[in-house]
Amino acid sequence: MQRNTGNTEAITVEYGFLDSTGDDVNQLKNNWKNYAEAVVRAIVEYLNLNYVPVPGDNYYTVKSGDSLWSISKKLGVTVNELKEANNLTSNTLKIGQVLKIPSKEIIEDNVYIVKSGDSLYKIAQNNNTTVDELKRLNNLTSNTLTIGQVLKLPKKEMTEENTYIVKSGDSLYKIANEYNISVSELMDFNNLTSTNLSIGQVLKIPTQAKSNTQQTYTVKSGDSLYKIAQKFNTTVNELKRLNNLNITLLSIGQVLRVK
Repeated sequence: MQRNTGNTEAITVEYGFLDSTGDDVNQLKNNWKNYAEAVVRAIVEYLNLNYVPVPGDNYYTVKSGDSLWSISKKLGVTVNELKEANNLTSNTLKIGQVLKIPSKEIIEDNVYIVKSGDSLYKIAQNNNTTVDELKRLNNLTSNTLTIGQVLKLPKKEMTEENTYIVKSGDSLYKIANEYNISVSELMDFNNLTSTNLSIGQVLKIPTQAKSNTQQTYTVKSGDSLYKIAQKFNTTVNELKRLNNLNITLLSIGQVLRVK
């Protein structure tokens, strides 16, 4: 296939064949630009040259003053997700370094770009919605997705109806997890510059119109944690955590917090 290349370092990249019934023809036709860009990036990195990503692509170029923490906050991901996506073993960065944005990154508000390995179910789970809602918003007639496909996401409406008083043992991560939001959202909503909390501190909690808001359930005869978990589409462990339960025994009339 390659002959008489002399001192030129030759490379052959084979994606598949457009006329082959065994290859995903539509995927090749619809994503050839993404494949070409991936090859360019790989070659540039192999030659230890400076890679400049295409504007709007799923990469971030490190600037002066950046840190993994500041970048993760800006992109709405965690430091660990950034390190995992880029195979980083330390927190050290250099100016001009190109970081891959983790696959769940939302490029702009209420828009998601389909990545390799994605499914409608996975995207719906990560964005607090349902497969049916995603299909309705995007006029989809099947569950088939293509890499690079742009999906609309349900809008998140935020209000300031809830407050939370910090208790002993609380952390921003614990409180954010309790209300199904991220630590970054909680910090931004309360104008916090550090993760330190003090007992008795009052935090504003944004409530999402379509998120899993908390409610209560009164135990009836014949109920069990498993049965209640099934009813509210949650797990026994989550019910136990919400209600500080150490055992699975319930009593009639007992009030449980549920999502």
